[in-house]
Amino acid sequence: MHVISHRKLKEFYEAPGNGDARVALERWYDIAQQAQWHSLSDIRGDFPATDYIGNQHYVFNIKGNHYRLVVVIKFTIDRIFIRFVGSHREYEKIDCSTI
Repeated sequence: MHVISHRKLKEFYEAPGNGDARVALERWYDIAQQAQWHSLSDIRGDFPATDYIGNQHYVFNIKGNHYRLVVVIKFTIDRIFIRFVGSHREYEKIDCSTI
């Protein structure tokens, strides 16, 4: 899969107070870049706690659920588009199925 864009992850964990997310986000990125996912079942093989929330949007728990990552996955073109990365509290304030 091709992740668009790594820069969003980097900007998040380089922001003050988010440095503890770096290792977990980079691990997610490395696994996702090498993955050949075709369904939620494939994703859960790598990340068992992943949820599908509709409209091609998926939520990943990062660093033991301290952070959330919302992505759009287009399986037919092998692309992952990062839509949101933030704390669990920030995640609860968004409508992640439409971002």
